[in-house]
Amino acid sequence: MDQSAVDALIELLDLEPIEVNVFRGRSPNEDRQRVFGGQVAGQALVAAARTVEGMAVHSLHSYFLVPGDPTSPILYLVDRLRDTRSFTTRRVVAVQHGRPIFELSASFQRPEAGFDHQMAMPTGLPEPESLPDFKTRLAPWKAQLGEWYDRPRPIDTRYCNWQPPDDRSPGPMLDNVWFRAAGRLPDDPVLHTCVVTYSSDFTVLDTSVRPHGGSGLGDVFMASLDHAMWFHRPFRADDWLLYAQDTPSASGGRGLGRGLIFARDGRLVASVVQEGVIRPARRAD
Repeated sequence: MDQSAVDALIELLDLEPIEVNVFRGRSPNEDRQRVFGGQVAGQALVAAARTVEGMAVHSLHSYFLVPGDPTSPILYLVDRLRDTRSFTTRRVVAVQHGRPIFELSASFQRPEAGFDHQMAMPTGLPEPESLPDFKTRLAPWKAQLGEWYDRPRPIDTRYCNWQPPDDRSPGPMLDNVWFRAAGRLPDDPVLHTCVVTYSSDFTVLDTSVRPHGGSGLGDVFMASLDHAMWFHRPFRADDWLLYAQDTPSASGGRGLGRGLIFARDGRLVASVVQEGVIRPARRAD
């Protein structure tokens, strides 16, 4: 558990109101070349949710336009596109240095009863407590990873089908990852949704390079292009969630990743689709 890292994530998602429909976010003080995509998606969803009352987010669709500058604040501009009794829609544009870097549309719904069915959660997977955490998993590569290895991590990820970074053999077109916030979160359902949005960008695109033997240590250039999510049932982001991912296709320098997120009791709580750039990089060997 790393409650201090989780508290820092909560603070990161707590945007500063600047004016009506305008919010300001910041990036963590880390050595990054660009803003982490999950951060800007999570912050944009926070901005949208700050303009909605009495409804829960049920879907989001977003585009990563240009890399964000981690040394500069990000302004989030909210357009109120639709307000009805059942549904509300918001568009959010993230701006840095006078130009858009990210765009998100989010739809909110007032709770209502209806038909209920879902796909089943994968079975036969190891329990998350039996799997190594990040530092245990990557300890043999600590020197190579440098400061990135010791960086506080608010999200605890445990891989069911983990492939070591020096294993460049082709893998399956699927991946199963347990994840949760590495400490306790407040009870605000919007915050839990934003934390899962933040977390959903970590691994889903990685699945699209597994069939091609990408190691994740400089073998492949990867960048998110678009990201969509649908939220189906209530959940807590500080309880274990299973991210069952697959990759239907890779072509034209792009990879497609899909994910179903299940609560530990088997409820399907969210669905994810992301496409991104995946390009081979020069290998050291």
